Order: sequence, then structure tokens, then C-alpha cells
Amino acid sequence: MVQSYHISGPSTGRVTINRDGSLLLKKVTKRDAGIYTVAVEKENSQTLIGYVKLSVYRHVRKPTLRISNTTATEDKDAVVFTCYSNAHTIQWLFNGTELQPTERMKLSQDHRSLTIDPVKREDAGNYQCEASNPISSVASVALELNVKFE
Repeated sequence: MVQSYHISGPSTGRVTINRDGSLLLKKVTKRDAGIYTVAVEKENSQTLIGYVKLSVYRHVRKPTLRISNTTATEDKDAVVFTCYSNAHTIQWLFNGTELQPTERMKLSQDHRSLTIDPVKREDAGNYQCEASNPISSVASVALELNVKFE
């Protein structure tokens, strides 16, 4: 049984502690994210201290995908896809499956841009970016790349 307790953290005014020592935080917002510390003194004068890091995520919005040009000439043109999203993690899809990059495909450091240089006929198809975080994931509308060859 808990005799007394102390809580410290970003939103201590809205945190309640249950009889078993667990924390309850209702209507969580981004401002509630951070490290919480709980010190509980039990009836036998034993003190227990616990720490927890709370991360708060919003559902990912559907990303917007842009392409520099939808039709490219094989071995002559480069194409750049850019993914606009509020997510931290971006993955690329080609014809509905995870893109397997080749030596001609370069991802930007944040994975928000995909450059294909030079374009080959096997690059023709539908491209999407998929944005995700630990609680949600959503793909963009597919954009089709057409490749002309001579």
C-alpha cells in the first residue's frame, strides 16, 4: 500500500497516481512528453523510485509526393521525387512494394528526396512515399513515371 508519493515531470499538475503506484495522465498533448519520476513511500518506510520517458505522437498525415517530370528519356534524363510529410520516417514504394534502390538511385539524408540518374526503362512504374511514426503509417498517392526509350 502506498503511504505517500512525489511526482516530477513536464505535466505534474495533471498526473494522478493510483494506489498501485502507476501514473494516470488524461488528455495527453505534445507538451506532456518528457521524463517522469515517481518516488513512492510504502507503509513499511521503504521508498521506491521509478522513471519513465513519455513520448507523444500525432497520427501521421497523408504525405504529398511531387515529381520533377513524369516522362523521362532513358539514359538521358534524371528524375527527382520529393515527399512532403510531418513524419520522421519515410520509406519509398515502387509498384506497391518496398523500393530496392540501385546504384543510380540516391536518397537524401532525411529520405525525403529520391533521385534517379540516369533513368532506365525498368524504372517506369508507380512511386509512393510512406510516412510513419510509432503509432501510424500512411502512403502518398502513387505517381507514375513513364520512360521513353529510343
